[in-house]
Order: sequence, then C-alpha cells, then structure tokens
Amino acid sequence: MSLSERRIAHLDMDAFYASVELLRYPELRGLPVVIGGRSAHAPERQPDGTHHFFRLRDYVGRGVITTSTYEARALGVFSAMGMMKAAQLAPDAILLPVNFEAYRHYSRVFKAAVAHIAPQIEDRGIDEIYIDLTNHTEESHALGLKIKKAVKTATNLNCSICIAPNKLLAKIGSDLEKPDGLTILTEADIQTRIWPLAARKINGIGPKANEKLAALGVVTIADLAAQSPALLQKHFGLSTALWLSRVAQGWDEREVVTQSEPKSISRETTFERDYHVKHDREKLTTICNQLCDRVADDLRRKNCVGRTIGIKLKFDDFQTVTRDVTLAVATDQAAVIRQAVGECLKRVVFEKKLRLIGIRVGSLGPVGEYSEEQALQQSTLSLFD
Repeated sequence: MSLSERRIAHLDMDAFYASVELLRYPELRGLPVVIGGRSAHAPERQPDGTHHFFRLRDYVGRGVITTSTYEARALGVFSAMGMMKAAQLAPDAILLPVNFEAYRHYSRVFKAAVAHIAPQIEDRGIDEIYIDLTNHTEESHALGLKIKKAVKTATNLNCSICIAPNKLLAKIGSDLEKPDGLTILTEADIQTRIWPLAARKINGIGPKANEKLAALGVVTIADLAAQSPALLQKHFGLSTALWLSRVAQGWDEREVVTQSEPKSISRETTFERDYHVKHDREKLTTICNQLCDRVADDLRRKNCVGRTIGIKLKFDDFQTVTRDVTLAVATDQAAVIRQAVGECLKRVVFEKKLRLIGIRVGSLGPVGEYSEEQALQQSTLSLFD
C-alpha cells in the first residue's frame, strides 16, 4: 500500500487532566491551573457553596507537575517541571491534586465514543489513540469533525486530531493546531508543514539523540532530510541512521495495532521527603501496600496475571536498586504481590533513606493461569521488618 492510500488519525485530548478538573470546577476556566498536588491540596468547600483553592505558592516539597492548563503553560509552567520551580514562575496558579479515577473514567468514555464511529483503534495511553480510517468512505475533514463532535458530546471535552497517511505524520500533526484542532496532512504537506519543524518533534528522537543531531547542525526535520545516510550511520549506527532518513521523508509503515498484550505493569511513587526504613516503617509499609493494591487493580482491569514480581528503590543519593522474584503460579492478587515484594525487600541492604518505591509485575499472561488456591489471605504485611 502506498503512502497516499492510508488514512491514519491520531487523537490527543487537550490538556486532559486539567480539562477534566475544569468540568468539576468550571469557575477556574481561563485561569492558570496546575495538576499535581497532594490530597491535602483538594479544594475546600465553603459555607456559601464556593471553593477555597490552594495556590502554587502554598506548595512545599519536591513533587513534579502532572499537567497544566494552557493559561499556566503561557507562564512557562509545563508537565514534569518541579513544583517549586513552577511556583517561582506562577505563584498564583491554582493547585489541584491528581484524580486518576476521574481521568480513567473520561478516558473510557471518549474511547467508546470514537469506537462507535471508527472501531480500529490503537490505545496509546489515557489521553491518546491512533485510529485506522483507511476503509472509511467519508471525506477526511467531515470524518474528523464527526469524531471530534462525538468526543465532545460524550465528555464535554475538546480533542485535537490529525488525519495523515501514517502514524508518524498523524502524531506530529495532532499538535500543530492545538487546542481543539483538526489537521489534514498529505504527502504534499511534508516539505511545507513538516520539514520546518524541530527534529525533536519526531516521535522517537529523544533528548540525547536531539543533542547529537544539534551538534551535527541538524535542527529541523528539513536539516535531517538533507543529511547523507553515511554521515548519520557514522554517528548513530546503521539501523538508527536508516530510520532517521526514512522518518525525515515522512515514511512510516507501522500498522495500527488494535490488540496488544502488555509486557509488564508497574506503579511507583516519589516521596515528598526521604523516608528512613526503621523510623518510617509504618508509612513505607502503607505506601507499598497501596502500590501493590493499585498494580493488582491494573492487572484485573487488563485481564492479566503475572509471575515476575519486582521492586525498584531509589535512595536519597539517587542510587537505584531493583530486585525481583518469579512465582510458581501467575497472580493478580494484591496479597500475593505483597508477599513477593517482601521477599525482594529482604535482599536489599538499607543504609540510606528512600526517596522512591516502585512495584512491577512482569511475565504477564491471560487470566486463567492464576490458581485461587495460591492466593494469600492476609490483607496487609509489614514489608520492612
């Protein structure tokens, strides 16, 4: 199939977490809002029915921003930025805690609305999907509007869509006219609309690769398209050089994968302060138990069980340690996961304070491999004894 015969859409919800919060607190529309606070930063309802909102200047800790509204982004506040740094840029921005239950709900709703029109969907996360529209007879612009309207009707949220010949161009294009954008790209648009963009806009060119390209004088996608394969191979190796050359020309043969099995499921949390294993044992045990519960819930939602249970620990000097254990029988039970985590923790020497804990379940398989007789009945375990 040639480049022009395919129609692949990338749909990205606009400032998804923040937009969901604005449905709950419409009085915040038009204001700089940051998502990423703790539960203690939840709005407080006043006797007159209004809410008292915490401000970013009220935050103390080392958390990072999950997302922000476009008004906050205009002040230089973006996702993954440290909260304390953000507070210097936008001290009066509204601070809200994350609410993953609400975000997952709206994620399911918008995907169901799209599937009713175009069922060939590749789920790429809580707020984005690819859609194969190749076999639809409707004109692209009208079809894009129909999908956007369905999402808006179902969720009252806006999304941005790009319809293009492949996933690469669709992903880039969905960001071109945000928010609430609809972009149609064809082969003829590659040189005029894609080549002027920064090379890092190509999904797969990370910070390190971008630095290496910049050192070669490659700043835009046009610069990358002009480079000889031999020069790229010298600096990146054969396979990466071939990939860079092809994506710079707008080529991407990847299919929309409507069904895929996750390789692993994990959850982790970074603490607001460093925890001492002995002095903060109760707190650490509670956190571990909660992570195990969340991983178990994720497994059940995905109808998976896993045999390899692992931990990830980051100490106050940023040293990272991992340990894992393989079970005889795959599980999706939090109690079984907790016991395995306890076994992993026994193999770690704790001489420093902890700043992060993560729990991972791998070697996944479909439900049915799990034996109910293998489940443990304890609801909690003291994991740091």
